[in-house]
Amino acid sequence: MQISIVTATFNSEDFIADAIKSYQDQILCDKELVVIDGKSSDRTLEILKQNNSAIATLISEPDKGIYDALNKGIGLANGDIIGILHSDDFLAHNEVLALVNKKFAENPNLDAVYGDLQYVNRQDPNKVIRHWKSGEYHLNNFKKGWMPPHPALFIRKDCFNKFGAYNLAYKSAADYDLILRFLFKNQIKVAYIPQVLVKMRVGGLSNKSLKNRINANREDRLALKLNGVPNPLWVSVLKPLSKIGQFLR
Repeated sequence: MQISIVTATFNSEDFIADAIKSYQDQILCDKELVVIDGKSSDRTLEILKQNNSAIATLISEPDKGIYDALNKGIGLANGDIIGILHSDDFLAHNEVLALVNKKFAENPNLDAVYGDLQYVNRQDPNKVIRHWKSGEYHLNNFKKGWMPPHPALFIRKDCFNKFGAYNLAYKSAADYDLILRFLFKNQIKVAYIPQVLVKMRVGGLSNKSLKNRINANREDRLALKLNGVPNPLWVSVLKPLSKIGQFLR
């Protein structure tokens, strides 16, 4: 069973080497890295070419944003399982993909597995800002604002073929929409790995400003409504509130 890691880059020179190294360090052999670059103007392409031996597929061309790039990567991926590794992030340890592979092997009926996520300081990744302990999956948890962390979610490629990829109509909530579409609306079979699988540097797209956060919340409500989650306004309020505890661990 091959796992494809898809990474979208655009002017990612600061941390892309760390992301690639975390992939290279994985003890699982049956894996591939697909990198979709949005025509970077900094040293990103140079760094990618220096790591050419680790990259199965590399494309550099203008795109419509990160979700468009991820869709391209998913379409080009050869693996049975798709994982998303953002260019600022890194796999938490060298057995992450082996753990994911083992979970799927133990239950061939699984469509997806997920784990925990840590947000870390952008310059000092040893400093943990938030610890997102996902907990076991229950369908009704979505009605309380719960979701698994997108970067720590690994999904069978067949699910993208059946239920679609990222909806480019969303600016920041395409990942939330996809999770709701797969796990809530279509109720794919999911299992939890109670370990930190990915570490994410702070400073994501939807959290850069209050305006972006308001827009993201509006998109969350739309995604909830379109995927049939009851009381989308109330759930969109519960969603950020449910994350408060992540700062206290």
